[in-house]
Amino acid sequence: MNYYVCLQQEGINDIAKFINKAQANNYNVVATAINANILPMEPFETDPTYPATLLKADEWNSKVLFCLSDVDVDSPNVKLSEYSKAMLLRDITWAEHLQNNGSVMIRLRGPKNENLAKIIEARNKGSWFIQVPITNPEIATFEHRKDATDKEIEEAQEVDPWSWWNDLRFAVNHNTKVKVVLELNDSDRPSRETVRRWLGEPIEAVIIPSSLFILNRSNYYVLNKEWQAIIGHFINVRANIIISATPNDHGISQYADYMRKLINDNCDTHSLNSYENVLEIPLQPLFDNLDSYTYEIFEIDPVKYKLYQDAIEQALLDRVSDEEAKRTLTVIMVLGGGRGPLARAAFNAAEKAKRKVRVYIIEKNPSAIRTLTNMVKTLWSKKDVHIFSKDMRDFAPPELADILVSELLGSFGDNELSPECLDGALKLLKEDGISIPCKSTSYINPLMSAVLHNNVLQTSSVSAFNCGYVTLLKNIYHIDEPKALFEFKHPNRDKVVDNTRFKELSFTVGKDCVLHGIGGYFDTMLYKQISLSINPLTHTPGMFSWFPMFFPTQPRTVKQGDTITIKFWRCVDPGKVWYEWQLSAPVESERHNADGTGYNMRL
Repeated sequence: MNYYVCLQQEGINDIAKFINKAQANNYNVVATAINANILPMEPFETDPTYPATLLKADEWNSKVLFCLSDVDVDSPNVKLSEYSKAMLLRDITWAEHLQNNGSVMIRLRGPKNENLAKIIEARNKGSWFIQVPITNPEIATFEHRKDATDKEIEEAQEVDPWSWWNDLRFAVNHNTKVKVVLELNDSDRPSRETVRRWLGEPIEAVIIPSSLFILNRSNYYVLNKEWQAIIGHFINVRANIIISATPNDHGISQYADYMRKLINDNCDTHSLNSYENVLEIPLQPLFDNLDSYTYEIFEIDPVKYKLYQDAIEQALLDRVSDEEAKRTLTVIMVLGGGRGPLARAAFNAAEKAKRKVRVYIIEKNPSAIRTLTNMVKTLWSKKDVHIFSKDMRDFAPPELADILVSELLGSFGDNELSPECLDGALKLLKEDGISIPCKSTSYINPLMSAVLHNNVLQTSSVSAFNCGYVTLLKNIYHIDEPKALFEFKHPNRDKVVDNTRFKELSFTVGKDCVLHGIGGYFDTMLYKQISLSINPLTHTPGMFSWFPMFFPTQPRTVKQGDTITIKFWRCVDPGKVWYEWQLSAPVESERHNADGTGYNMRL
């Protein structure tokens, strides 16, 4: 993430001098290098007002963002529209000459942008940064107008610049090179929901006008708390920061220092940053053997295994009284031992509870067995522990278990086939035995995320929209809160076991937005009230073992007050399990992943 200074309407020589000054002060610069003050107004004029040699090539590429002339190519006046188009194409040609990538920024002037969309579609080089005001800029004019009526003010407040951007987005067919630069203003602070919705867009940067800065008691420029909170949200989703100022503004260095501090305070930096918005096909540990790196990622979670330990401890205390503790042995079976974290949790729980245990570790991965065998020799040589290299569904135990412990839960609760695995392992458990976990519930909600949609478009798979993905959600807008979908209880002693499911859920749209897909989450009850959750409403603090799921749909604009209805299926046949999903309201759409042709879990 970077912070920049944007120079307003200055000559190119001023910009060149400022870049040199900025480098000495260690802050980047976005310079307004193309505007009416720099190039002649005649669009076909070939005599340059400045040479390409004014800056070095690396400075053009890294220190300058080209702001195109603020012209109206969609003006209803045909002559003005054609003149504006000629100026814009001239600016683009010059930008592409000076930069390798030729990325350009242009301001949206209103809701009509058909001609602009055509220009964007016709150009393949570089990215387009679309400068959008976060609220209607017309509102600012009312501060200086005494003749403005209440009706005019109300109508202006109802104008939503997001809709300008949204119409342009669809007009350019969701071009992944088209991104948002959001412009703040000091006349109208956006609502919380407006800010949250923008977080689901492909935000390249946020422009902060210098007028937002105020002097504090120490005579230092700062932002008030409301703007700190708003800008903090955008920093959290990795948006770059552009400070809009003039070169002779004596507060520039203070603005830059303050933004550096604000970025450090709000930037969500962690070891899993590289997974943000990255689409991954979910693991299938039942069918595939996991590698050591994957096991290690699971094991470093600081929260999950502590809660498993607490659950096992409580189960031991409930199953064996203090009077029976010295003479009663509790058999614990760990289903899917991996590299030993659940076995370790079982031994720690037994020690804390002061209960005698015998631990059976069942693991089908032969490579993991080697690590487990070494652990028995070096760490657990004095423990009552036994390893079996078996699939839990085929295992014939020397004795039945008092407690079954497993972590077969995927990001959607049942997508690693815990129902099928634990149903198959039911024969290992005593009639009054305990399963940890004892219940899992999946949840879904509609999401807006242009970034995730673009990532789906860039996947090489022809079935990209028929896959469910695991991803660390970052640039998203929750259109409504998650609702419970499917539930599985263990042990399942039903006479007829049926793990197919279907449910139809409805959600209400709180603000105009675009539906890009469905978020998937789960929570699980380990034992009694000890639970784990990745549901955004109840997420277990500090736990990162599971990322949410994302089920894509084709993008569709929805309006405030609309009802979004989603149908979801869990399907099972002798060889596989798969999900199907379909939007049935506000309009009916295609049914995704029919017959599991795009994505399925193999039995």
